[in-house]
Amino acid sequence: MPRGTIVVGDWLVVAADRRPLEHGAIRIEGTVITETGLGADLVAAHRDDTVVDGTGHVIAPGFVNAHVHLYGVLAHGIPVHGSLDGFWGFLNDFWWPKVEDSLDVPMIEAATEWVCGEMLRSGITTFYDITEAPNALPGVLHRQKSVVDRLGMRGILSFEATQRTSLQNGNAGLEENVSAILASRSDSSSLVEALMSVHTTFTCSPEFLERAFALAVEHDVMFHAHVNEGVHEGAWCEQHRGMRTLELYDKLGIAGPRLLASQCVQLSDREEAIVAERGVRCVHMPLANCEVGGGIAKIPEKLTAGVTVGLGSDGYINDFFAVMRGAFLLHKARLLDPGAMPANVVFAMATEGGARALGLTERPIPVGRLEVGWSGDLQLIRADFPTPASPENLFDQLVLWRDSRHVTDVMINGQWRVRGGEVAGFDRDRARARVHEQAHRLWAKA
Repeated sequence: MPRGTIVVGDWLVVAADRRPLEHGAIRIEGTVITETGLGADLVAAHRDDTVVDGTGHVIAPGFVNAHVHLYGVLAHGIPVHGSLDGFWGFLNDFWWPKVEDSLDVPMIEAATEWVCGEMLRSGITTFYDITEAPNALPGVLHRQKSVVDRLGMRGILSFEATQRTSLQNGNAGLEENVSAILASRSDSSSLVEALMSVHTTFTCSPEFLERAFALAVEHDVMFHAHVNEGVHEGAWCEQHRGMRTLELYDKLGIAGPRLLASQCVQLSDREEAIVAERGVRCVHMPLANCEVGGGIAKIPEKLTAGVTVGLGSDGYINDFFAVMRGAFLLHKARLLDPGAMPANVVFAMATEGGARALGLTERPIPVGRLEVGWSGDLQLIRADFPTPASPENLFDQLVLWRDSRHVTDVMINGQWRVRGGEVAGFDRDRARARVHEQAHRLWAKA
């Protein structure tokens, strides 16, 4: 029998829809989970295995950050002169000219390294990143891939193609995505993939959207777009296209399971119905939606309608425990209902929900649960809660009383990437110095 690794903990969380198992354990052979059960039973049955003592910890699936802008960290603290007038003002007067249009490859490389280290420390094993940097083409995704590969993360990269600066730049963005898709498929040793991404209906013509979607179909990848992050896009699309955003995507034949629609904050009743009827996959960014004044998406209603919803940081606050708390609390306030968005539902969005949104549960070796046959992507979270843990309250304990500092170990694809709080191959001081250097460069341009 091949020698495996058994991880034993105080608790095992196989998935958010399963009752947590006290004194549980998990066994991994190579990259795949082969058994789960009581720690004593697994250790007795496999005496030649390596046993990792996770006493005092919860063994849980790794988090899936289903929407992040890695470069966004460079804008934290950037000087802002004058007031920002609504979501459109945030984009047009600040984010585009002072951040995205000023980015170059060295800036994005430094941000990628820092945020990947930050995400690993937060228990995130998988992420989907969207880069929009018109002046970093071509080749930026290739340079990002090298950084992600070195840290051993499971990542999906994309360039947010847009005609905002020019038609030629929009086409270059599509070519960047295709190049990254082909390169990832030729590298069997890498956990990094790519997909097709565009910005919005107000920065891309219908013809451009159709061409981008055709490329996604041709290469059999998902198609990502930001959808109605604030009130601007729906109103703009109605005024200039005669219909709202998702109605346009539906007319173009894009609305369906291949569409990964991020944000989905300000949807009409018809748009909400299109999402559910067509099987559109969504990602919720509760904290970032607050930052830009976009609003609060109707996530409990989407879940009730059977919509697949993942959770994302948007590159704003990347501690995924903080992101989960945002999702846990905001919808209770919006609905005036303390029973809305239970902790296990939020935890599901942060793990299997994100994996389903990204299509990672449809693989021969799926991601997002700690079931037999699934990938060995897990985290160990300290279980020294302020009150006693039980199967009935463990998800509340994790969502409310844990932070990234409580994650001690992280495994991805059967390989340890964080041990004792230290990220393998990551020099924190050096990475921070690089981010400071590149942030100063960006701020000087702004």
